Amino acid sequence: MSIRATETTRRFFTQTGIEVPAVTADQMRAVDRIAIEETGPNLLQMMENAGRSLAQLAIAVLGQGWDKARVVVLAGVGGNGGGGICAARHLANRGANLRLCLAEPDRLRDVPAYQRRIFQFTSGQEVDAARVGEEPVDLILDALIGYSLRSAPRGPVAELIRWANGTHAPILSLDLPSGVDATSGETPGDGIKPQWTLTLALPKTGLSLEKTGNLFLADLGIPIETYHRIGLSYVTPFGNCFWVPLTDR
Repeated sequence: MSIRATETTRRFFTQTGIEVPAVTADQMRAVDRIAIEETGPNLLQMMENAGRSLAQLAIAVLGQGWDKARVVVLAGVGGNGGGGICAARHLANRGANLRLCLAEPDRLRDVPAYQRRIFQFTSGQEVDAARVGEEPVDLILDALIGYSLRSAPRGPVAELIRWANGTHAPILSLDLPSGVDATSGETPGDGIKPQWTLTLALPKTGLSLEKTGNLFLADLGIPIETYHRIGLSYVTPFGNCFWVPLTDR
């Protein structure tokens, strides 16, 4: 699969001027498939890298006193949710005041369920979706839906999106704001309105600063060869960092 530029394709750049190619949801699926089946890293390794970077960025945006802030992580059933659960564990391991809210805990896929099991051995607390609004919150981490969005969010996911937006607390989204289509940028129903977004591996064609707030890119540890196999011209944008700010044009 190769990427074809169009007149509507948004361009993303690091602060040092390196252009990072944007991909559609289908192209990102191809990258993930090649990594998992051919080049590595595997899904759990990529999830760990995503979750650690999300935790680091959460600490950075909270600033001094981050360990006293009340943080709520909203996690969905798939890989995006698994990254959020991983971030919750890293924050809890560092003594953060951390609550994890699973949108649909009975529907967790295997790898996110494994992340949940590890989280249960930390000091973090799991809270039911019906009770997540009972205490104040200083930062919300949105890991409800990744690039797999097919239609408008429904049920508990939609309710948590509405709750998060209604708190007026700052929101940091993982990969893209939940409810935003990764390819088109459309929001078919309820959508998270974040102050920051940490997108993973590559920016998505549907992202814009109007949707994401301040945009960052996280390194998942994917080899350059993986990107070359889908026809991307790719130069690593990370330098000596594991996540970098992006601007769009």
